[in-house]
Formats: sequence, C-alpha cells, structure tokens
Amino acid sequence: MNIEKEIRNVKEDARGYFEGVFGSHDWDHVERVYKLALHIGEKEGADLEVLKLAAYLHDIGRPEQAKTKGKVCHAEHGAKLAKEILARNGFDQAMIDRVSKCIEAHRLSVRREHKSLESKVLFDADTIDSLGAIGLGRLFSFAGSIGAKVHNKDVDVTVNHEYTTEDTPYWYFMNRGKDAPKRMFTKEGRRIAQARYEFMGKFFKRINAEVDGAK
Repeated sequence: MNIEKEIRNVKEDARGYFEGVFGSHDWDHVERVYKLALHIGEKEGADLEVLKLAAYLHDIGRPEQAKTKGKVCHAEHGAKLAKEILARNGFDQAMIDRVSKCIEAHRLSVRREHKSLESKVLFDADTIDSLGAIGLGRLFSFAGSIGAKVHNKDVDVTVNHEYTTEDTPYWYFMNRGKDAPKRMFTKEGRRIAQARYEFMGKFFKRINAEVDGAK
C-alpha cells in the first residue's frame, strides 16, 4: 500500500465535504489544523500518518451540525463518515479505528476520553486554531454566518448560547476559551495556546473599553 498516495486520496475525499460551509470551518481551517498537528506531533513523537488522516477528516461532519443547528455533533458524525472513507481507500481496521477515535474526541465543547497521543495532539491543534488572531477572525466570521451580535460584554456566560444571537466571539472566549490552555494535553500545545489566549484577552479588554466609550 502506498500510504502517501492513499492519504492524498483521503484528502481529496475530505475536501468535497467543505463546499459552501461557513468560513470559520472551511478547508483553510483544516489545512491550518493539519500543519499544527504535524508540528506538535513531531515534537511529541506521535504517529504522523494517523495525524495526517485525522486532521484532514476531523471536520467533515460540520455541514450536518450546521444544518441541524447543533443537534448533530460533528465529531461523532464525522467519525462515522471517516470510517467509510478510510475503508473505501483501502486502510485496515486498525488504522480506521485509530483515526476515527481521534476525530470522535477532538471537539472542545464535549469532554471525551483521549486514549492515544494522536488523539491528544489533534485536540490540541484544533483548539489552538480557535485562539489568537486567527481564532478571533474565525469567531467573528462564524457569528456573522449565524446572525449573532458583534459583541455583548454583559452576556451571561453560564448559559449555552450556541446558534443564537448571543453566540458571540466574546461569549465563546469567556465560556470555552478561558480554560483552553489548561486543557491542552501536550507541552507544545500549552505553549502555543497560552500565547494565543493572552492575545485574545488583550483584544477583548480593548473592545469592552470601546463599548463603554473609550476613545
């Protein structure tokens, strides 16, 4: 089996699921997660073939989650789709199981057990892409896609506001982003996440001040 050729085939299969998706979770996001996963994976000694496949396939369940306004979990749905794609491309059951378990556990908002290093690396890479400057861009893009407010500094962060007008970048940052660096599994992941988190904190401090009339 030509593993690199088959990985390229899987990549092309995965790309087909991203036609017309929100800009916050488009193919560019997949490519960034792929690069982050390989960077972290090399530092941590992970299986890069598993990571390549998992990174390309991790968000193929997104269209279904968007269509159902969050009723379907894209991680669970994506893991099922990934099994079909991997089997169709000739991967054995052991590889299918390893990759699909990474995908099933990668979602930040749903706490699942990570039984492999590759699962932990994918989780870190995907979460990191929701932080920092690119994270802010994605959050505002997503808010615009679903008709959410630009900002509300007084939002109740204890309430789940997914897919509502209060599903703002600030709500996400305060509700889920605040503990993201602590939830990283790898040393390199924590280093990158902490720097990006601190950048976002400065941004929201400024935007809150502007809402209060800062010049």
